[in-house]
Amino acid sequence: MNTLLKTASAAALALAATGGIAAAQDDQLTIGMTFQEMNNPYFVSMQEALNEAAAQIGARVIVTDAGHDVAKQISDVEDMLQQGIDILLLNPTDSAGVESAVRMAKDQGVIVVAVDANANGPVDTFVGSKNRDAGYQSCAYLAEALGGQGEVAILDGIPVVPILQRVEGCQEALSEHEGITLVTTQNGRQDRSVALGVVENMIQSHPNLAGIFSVNDGGAMGALAAIQGSGRDIKLTSVDGAPEAVQAIADGGPFIQTTAQFPRDQVRVGLGMALAQYWGARVVPTEVPIDVRTVDAENAADFSW
Repeated sequence: MNTLLKTASAAALALAATGGIAAAQDDQLTIGMTFQEMNNPYFVSMQEALNEAAAQIGARVIVTDAGHDVAKQISDVEDMLQQGIDILLLNPTDSAGVESAVRMAKDQGVIVVAVDANANGPVDTFVGSKNRDAGYQSCAYLAEALGGQGEVAILDGIPVVPILQRVEGCQEALSEHEGITLVTTQNGRQDRSVALGVVENMIQSHPNLAGIFSVNDGGAMGALAAIQGSGRDIKLTSVDGAPEAVQAIADGGPFIQTTAQFPRDQVRVGLGMALAQYWGARVVPTEVPIDVRTVDAENAADFSW
């Protein structure tokens, strides 16, 4: 009889323990993050930082790649909501286009934080770089490197708010130098191979071109290859701070500067804002701007995201 009681008690304890584990799993914080793209070291480093932070707090992470397709991004958010996310970190591929996804998430009581680019709709907090400052710093650096004289071009990108702000900042900086002429703005789609062809055409069309600003380092690497292939003395600046770009600057040559952003810090701060609200904070900033920093030959060797 004692043996039977002991066996029954052990079984009951095991069942209770199993139920406790299941309950703990059900209560596990679940974070969803949807990226505009993952074919970019910038966003890869952001995902790495998110995974590290989530592991420290025992949270589950669901990550998706929209591939610059807003319909897919909305569908990805719907799938995340079905999986019971508590927090949505949103890196929108189209700020206006994802509004319906933001509203769906908020309707289900999910905390929504936009990271790197803001989104329309009832976003709780936006955490992003000072993109206008970044464009300004890079183009001010370029103008100074040219002695305030010469023809320059802008290698533009996908028309999302951060890219538009970088171009605006660049144009402001260039306008402060009467001797600088902006001769063309063309879209390299932030892609190395596309930018290579675009910049080759720029160089052929503008024999006096002296400088190029790229809205991101991916495009800048294509521009660098085009400049090197041309044999022309054309200076190049950019925005991002990607490892490959920083190394190219450290090596010397046409690529002279990038204004570094901090993707790891953005997602850490974004998660922090979301967690504060998840834990009941009532006074959380609606926007947190993240500073940017110039990287050139003097500090490139010691810089990393």
